[in-house]
Amino acid sequence: MITLAVETAEDWWEVEALYDLCFAPGRTALSSYRLREGVAPIAPLCFTARDEAGILGGAIRNWPVRVGGHLAILLGPVAVHPTRQGEGLGAYLMRRVIEEARDLGWERIMLVGDYPYYSRFGFERLEGVEMPPPTNPDRVLGQDLVPGAWVGVTGLVERAEDCNSAPAPHL
Repeated sequence: MITLAVETAEDWWEVEALYDLCFAPGRTALSSYRLREGVAPIAPLCFTARDEAGILGGAIRNWPVRVGGHLAILLGPVAVHPTRQGEGLGAYLMRRVIEEARDLGWERIMLVGDYPYYSRFGFERLEGVEMPPPTNPDRVLGQDLVPGAWVGVTGLVERAEDCNSAPAPHL
């Protein structure tokens, strides 16, 4: 049985180690990390997935960004430990974040990823939304969390201010 919980400061190093394992330490050189620097993740949208022994099997974090002045969620990274891959844990984390983001009143969510994989969660290619280089524009995907939220939203994706009510002690 897997238990999802909001990530805590005590989880931070373990989640970072999972990201390093799944994506390699060079992951922080990606353009999406420039948007995350100096900004705390959206605390209620960061989850850990642990088994009954408390072993971390997966994690997901999300950050606020602005696109043409409009606030959006930059989903990810999402990672599943290699020993847990193929069990649907990544999909479980994705669905939970999307559901929770809607419940919290967010209007739009985006990510950089493979369309064939993320389309099953409702993501579509975003025309006119520009991630910092070097990002393949075909991999810039988004989803309306309320109908029409991406209509007319174009421009450069930029870092947004911290949107948490309290500072994250681990950043």
